[in-house]
Amino acid sequence: MQITTLIPAALILLVTQSKTAFGDVFTAMADMEGLIATEFELVKHLDTYIQEEEKRMKQLRGILEEYESMYQEAIADVPKYLANPVNAYLLVKRLTSDWKKVEGVISKNAGSAYIQNITQHRSLLRFPNEEDLNGAAVALMRLQDTYKLDTHALAEGKLLGGKKYSRHLTAGDCWELGRQSYNNGDHYHTVLWMAEALNKFEDESNKTVAREDILDYLAFSTYKQGNLKEALQMTNELLKIVPYHQRALGNKRHYEKLLRQLGVTERRGETGDEDNIDMSEPFDTAKLKLTKPPGTTEHWDVYEQLCRGEKLMDPKLEGRLRCRYVTNNVPYFFIQPIKMEEALLKPRIVVYHDIISDEEIETIKRLAQPRFERATVQKKESGAREVSRYRIAKSAWLKHEEHDYVSDINFRVGDITGLDMATSEDLQVCNYGIGGHYEPHYDYARKGEVQQDFGWGGRIATWLFYMSDVEAGGATVFPKLNLSLWPQKGSAAFWFNLYPSGEGNEMTQHAGCPVLTGSKWVANYWIHERGQEFRRPCGPKSDFEM
Repeated sequence: MQITTLIPAALILLVTQSKTAFGDVFTAMADMEGLIATEFELVKHLDTYIQEEEKRMKQLRGILEEYESMYQEAIADVPKYLANPVNAYLLVKRLTSDWKKVEGVISKNAGSAYIQNITQHRSLLRFPNEEDLNGAAVALMRLQDTYKLDTHALAEGKLLGGKKYSRHLTAGDCWELGRQSYNNGDHYHTVLWMAEALNKFEDESNKTVAREDILDYLAFSTYKQGNLKEALQMTNELLKIVPYHQRALGNKRHYEKLLRQLGVTERRGETGDEDNIDMSEPFDTAKLKLTKPPGTTEHWDVYEQLCRGEKLMDPKLEGRLRCRYVTNNVPYFFIQPIKMEEALLKPRIVVYHDIISDEEIETIKRLAQPRFERATVQKKESGAREVSRYRIAKSAWLKHEEHDYVSDINFRVGDITGLDMATSEDLQVCNYGIGGHYEPHYDYARKGEVQQDFGWGGRIATWLFYMSDVEAGGATVFPKLNLSLWPQKGSAAFWFNLYPSGEGNEMTQHAGCPVLTGSKWVANYWIHERGQEFRRPCGPKSDFEM
């Protein structure tokens, strides 16, 4: 089938935008859209090459049809396609490890000219790298753990409620997820995904990975998870396929020595094989002892429960919450009052609805996206900024004088909160990538921590705009308060981080949950202490005011 050379206008725009930023593609869904243009170009040039190389037509035609199918599925609705984390992972995988295999086939013949042609396009197109592949894989693990997604269901493209969101993963796709986990020292997820790869391998007519490669990783990670006998059995299974596999032979001797030290003797059936696991049956990880990696912060279990939407707040406290129109004695708000929803009374956390228009949102996104860089966190010891895996997003900063809309919302936030915005940091705009999240943290500097010094004191308050709806996941949660705030386009959350005394309130620890499906856009102001002396007078620590 001939691929049309007519490039849709949307893809031309994506190609143009892809020149503005490079690296960390997986950290922002907005940047991921550029990969669709990359994939389209690869499909187009691959088709041209296949027409010129008749001898390898059959093999390469199959690759073309797969890539073209993926492209047609994606281009029907690019944001919706990329909103699914499995699709996003597969897109990155197709353009990293899978594409290396394609290049290997081509380089064996007259494909050098084709490779050179693709190389020339790298200055125009965005290509993900190995870090993006690893980041996309880790994101899927994060989603799997946070939302308790079944490995097999996820491999079948099913997320919440059994609804099918994407095409299924092949054995090779699952093997790559397991390999990335192994490279990260995560043997728990290595076992889960290598086991899924093994089961899919048995059902595949066109094999996408070698069985011995699966067993190699699966056996050792099973051992690292504390399943010695099962690891030995899988190692023996590997040696049946590759009798002189040096690493497997060494591992076998090691496992047998450990078992003898434990006083365990191998049980053999009539065939001489260990009968602990029937390798002819689907591999069931439920029979293994597996230990999930621990969370990185306190209240981690509560954090994940809140992310899943589990109701943890005391119904009596929730029953006291109210919604109302407020004016804050601002003349303009007498004409158009503000919709305020109480999310919590102690400490006081509120959500304002319909507070930013769609036009303002799109303008802010348009201004921010060309400047996107990997979002950073501050080192506790020095206050220096660094990238971290506990915050996966891209961000940009907008000054209020850059556009009338930015200036308008800056004044609006000041009118609503009653605070002086002169000592607020610039508007930070963020877009979250595959499984994008921000683990539990504090916006203020705790004792012994250092934040960037503007000479304005600490971050007295946080204002958080929600600039998109999120289909699933992406909540802002407060683990110590059992509170979840769900993104609603046009709304904004507000809370004080410091008591009137200037002391930080540790109950304001909060997090951005991983985005399961959809694209999450937020923007925030961090408002500082200086200039608030008469707007929020200093006083003793109070549990009634935040």
